[in-house]
Amino acid sequence: MKMPPRRLDLMPKTVLPLAAIALAAAAAVPAGLATAAPALADQATPAVVDSTRHDGNYLSLTFDDGPDPVNTPKLLAVLEKHHVKATFCLWGDHVKQHPEIVRQIADAGHTLCNHTMHHDDMSTWSTEAIRADLEETSAVIREAVPDATINYFRAPYGSWGQTPEVAADMGMQPLGWRLAIGDWEPPGTPELVRRLREGITPGAVVLMHDGGGDRSQTVDAVDQIIPELRSVGWRFDTPARRG
Repeated sequence: MKMPPRRLDLMPKTVLPLAAIALAAAAAVPAGLATAAPALADQATPAVVDSTRHDGNYLSLTFDDGPDPVNTPKLLAVLEKHHVKATFCLWGDHVKQHPEIVRQIADAGHTLCNHTMHHDDMSTWSTEAIRADLEETSAVIREAVPDATINYFRAPYGSWGQTPEVAADMGMQPLGWRLAIGDWEPPGTPELVRRLREGITPGAVVLMHDGGGDRSQTVDAVDQIIPELRSVGWRFDTPARRG
């Protein structure tokens, strides 16, 4: 499977301190969006959410670039073992290749997120081009899972451009993150566990990957960190529904 381009806007080849990762993620959100005033409670807004639905020692695990025929089923088994629900940001081309895995994700009760059709940087795209791509992506997801609920949209590379406004108009809340652990260049399972342990903050949405390459280290890190965090009082949640 072709590796997606490195997320240079978040982390260079040398691993940054976790505080720097958090600052880079925050910088990826366009000015004004993080504090945009919410619309009615039942409407998506252009504000990019990066927090959990509940306050306190909660985390929301999110996984990008799947489905992957090897890593996603293994990750689903880990999440089922630990009774944790996650959000899967689905790459449209991979959905077309592996619709049966999308059905497994949905059947397990996880949340679906639109991650564009071809994983393009949309920062300079017109609203018309963005809408066409997002509509195509949602359509292929619903070919795999008829009547699927797709509550969120995440822009590849955190390159938002005009995507938040378009996604919100389509009923999808833009989904950011507060912690990215840099697993697109696998540094070893112990290092990923360390980044999770030391980088989490109450209410954080955590960005990881189940597709786009060998994600076995991520799967193993998730398997290790869930019971460890639970033992010290952390709980797992869905992302905030609205900004």
